[in-house]
Amino acid sequence: MVNFSGLPSPLSIFSAYASMSASIMLFQTMLNQVLPHQAQDYIFSKIRHYFKPLSSTITLVIEERDGMSSNEIYEAAEIYLYHKITPEIDLFKLSKRPKEKKLRVNFAKSWKTTDIFEGVEVIWRFVSEECKKTLTFPGHGDFENDILASEKRHFELCFDKKYKDKVLNYYVPLVLREANVIKAEKKVVKLHTLGSSSSYSSAQFWDSINFEHPSTFDTLAMDAGLKKAIIEDLDRFLRRKEFYKKVGKVWKRGYLLYGPPGTGKSSLIAAMANYLKFDIFDLELANVKRDSDLKKLLLRTTNKSILVIEDIDCSMELPDRRKTASLSNIHADARPPRDQQQFTLAGLLNFIDGLWSSCGDERVIIFTTNNKDKIDPALLRPGRMDMHIHMSYLTIEGFTVLAKNYFKVHDHQNWHFTEIQQLIESVQVTPAEVAEELMKSNNAKMCFERLVKFLKRKRMKNEETEEDGRHVLELFKTKRIRSFDNKMNSAEVYS
Repeated sequence: MVNFSGLPSPLSIFSAYASMSASIMLFQTMLNQVLPHQAQDYIFSKIRHYFKPLSSTITLVIEERDGMSSNEIYEAAEIYLYHKITPEIDLFKLSKRPKEKKLRVNFAKSWKTTDIFEGVEVIWRFVSEECKKTLTFPGHGDFENDILASEKRHFELCFDKKYKDKVLNYYVPLVLREANVIKAEKKVVKLHTLGSSSSYSSAQFWDSINFEHPSTFDTLAMDAGLKKAIIEDLDRFLRRKEFYKKVGKVWKRGYLLYGPPGTGKSSLIAAMANYLKFDIFDLELANVKRDSDLKKLLLRTTNKSILVIEDIDCSMELPDRRKTASLSNIHADARPPRDQQQFTLAGLLNFIDGLWSSCGDERVIIFTTNNKDKIDPALLRPGRMDMHIHMSYLTIEGFTVLAKNYFKVHDHQNWHFTEIQQLIESVQVTPAEVAEELMKSNNAKMCFERLVKFLKRKRMKNEETEEDGRHVLELFKTKRIRSFDNKMNSAEVYS
């Protein structure tokens, strides 16, 4: 039988509880009067932290962008994990762009998967969040508030704290190496062009499609010696990373392609991209509003890329340096607002050869023009346009390449071949013009006969133009002589 005689009575327990509660309330009142709330929160947080059990894991956050630049580790993780798909990942985004041969499969929303490295378990999490930003445009009616949606993505890499050195020093470099190998094996050259995130937003980004231009150095209708010089220059550029670093130069190369329209400038750019396996970024200067926009676009280009600025002499009017000085004397009120100012020549020069040009490695910059004389000399110097390549009219050697490409015909198979070569020597004709004639039939003999007639008509037209020019020149000379005689006669009468 249990004896309850030793236990305190309920009344005494209630009295003790009431006394303790009153003491706590009195202590809390005194604490509130002595210490401010901020100090109390700090003390209680420290107490909670002291009693909180220590975590045994570390989580590394790998964001898609590092400031204004892309994050190489994020790109490597995306490639590496895609080739280690496990049943734990059951949600993907599927898409296919026009002309693409394969489906595009990307990670969607959020998921978690596990990887094992030398007995160490690492947990990868992919997190995708949609961010919405409201842009206000007063006076645009229904579009007064335009919602700009964007996606923010990152990876989380979680592992046991005691393996920190192994993961950082060995596992992450392994991910980078394997991703580079996979990328090299499945490299698809991309053509990037400027896009806009909103019809009312000035923010610009690079949009891309697969680059499927078939041009190669073997198919280019140009002088073999020039081809060899360009290939050797590209190869030398690729293998001189340490040399550029040693001499204190940015690892980039600039080319100027100049010559009449139709001489193969665009085909040469395509051949260079296919040879190097570099992505192309097609920059239209007319779509760039400010120097700051140009810098942002540069930072969004990737390493191992070709930046193309076509028709630099006429794509837009760049302020002349000699005129820039006079603008400084203009009253500030007369200058256009900042949001209406076009970018300057100084901004372009800094972009290709200044401090901002160092934000990336292994880049090729190509300018094209039909008229080299119209380009500001500041752009032409080495360091900006290192190699000047003259794209001339079609030569005999170039025609031989075209005949071989189109019909597998060589000079020993003589279907007007010799006559065509002689005509080419006497007529200025572009590779594009001859290629157009060769595309008019699948019959080589018929095409060559048409080409002979075309070249003869062109030669006759050129001769007529030259004759008209000589006639105009003779008339001009005769007029000047008569004018001079009349002046002399007038002088004699006056005297």
